[in-house]
Amino acid sequence: MLNVSRAVVPVLGLGQVVAFASSYYLLGVLADPMARDLGLDPAAPFAALSAAFLLSAVLTPWAGRLIERRGGRTVLAASNVAYAAALLLIGSAPNSWVLLIGIAALGFGMAIGLYGTAFSVLVELKGAAARRSITAVSLIGALGGGVGWPLSRMAAEAWDWRAACLMWALAHLAVCLPLGLTVLPKRPCAESHAAAPAPPVGWDRRMAQMAGVFAGAWFVSTAMGAHLPRLLADLGMSLDRAAWAAGLMAASAIGARLFDLVILHRSHPVATARLGTLLHPAGAAIAAVGGSRFAAAIAVGQGGGNGLLSVASGVLPLHVFGPDRYAVRQAMILTPARYLQAVAPAAYAVALDVSPGFALAASSAVCLVMFALTFGLRPVSAP
Repeated sequence: MLNVSRAVVPVLGLGQVVAFASSYYLLGVLADPMARDLGLDPAAPFAALSAAFLLSAVLTPWAGRLIERRGGRTVLAASNVAYAAALLLIGSAPNSWVLLIGIAALGFGMAIGLYGTAFSVLVELKGAAARRSITAVSLIGALGGGVGWPLSRMAAEAWDWRAACLMWALAHLAVCLPLGLTVLPKRPCAESHAAAPAPPVGWDRRMAQMAGVFAGAWFVSTAMGAHLPRLLADLGMSLDRAAWAAGLMAASAIGARLFDLVILHRSHPVATARLGTLLHPAGAAIAAVGGSRFAAAIAVGQGGGNGLLSVASGVLPLHVFGPDRYAVRQAMILTPARYLQAVAPAAYAVALDVSPGFALAASSAVCLVMFALTFGLRPVSAP
């Protein structure tokens, strides 16, 4: 078994920070100036980002097979190039159509450059013992929003939104790419060139259950990321307090990952996932009983649950199926989540239009279904 260099986890974590900051969180501060400069409706860049999510979903199963054939190190390097190309296209866009195509093209990088690939690198190196390393990479990657938004805003204010996009392209090409190729070990030649293609991985009950858990998790997480300030305001909080309370979601997600790294790393991965599914409904229940004074509990519960479920997305497939064919199985399990992620903001907006109570009841019901799906997830060797 190969020993993981101390630099591997920080390099993978840094790569995730840059990947999330330059894709998921890119438009949070740049969409308005982009739309204003190119005469677009402000919603158009976000529609293009939804197209990027859909492209990522379509490519995810292929990405899992690519990781298995070529190794996570090679695929992460390709993702840096894919991200940089899309960002350079956005930053140099002469008109609105090129801008929207560039935003949609971020989906290529998302498909091969996010947590799944980073986790696969760790499983290649550490096998079934990769849990703490997976949690550590997830913890560092959670800083993507906290780091990405301020850096993008600083670059846009100092220069413009185009410079901010070029800054992130440079981060991929000049920082993440060389660090990854230097620090991440190559896969042994015997593993890189298999004598015959591996047989396809088939779906079974456990995979379908995990796919349901993480599809629900990503749906609720994306919906909350898009609508939490509005939800809190609709529950009676002032806009200033709602914005402050929404910030607790990111802090809670980081805290939950840290709690797993320090306390829960020896616990059963199913227990971690099960706890994660219950935190959003718990926060919603506290807000329902306590009113607007306790509405911030929604942000805390959602952040904590999302943090634990992000870790579970890496460790639960490893626990149930072991390291064999990990990249392919995890990609298959997460594909439905990527599709639901693309429709979550629009679907939750419809629920909010009915009432904030209805929207919270709906997202809590999704989480309770996820909780039910965690039962029966025993390792394949278990009787």
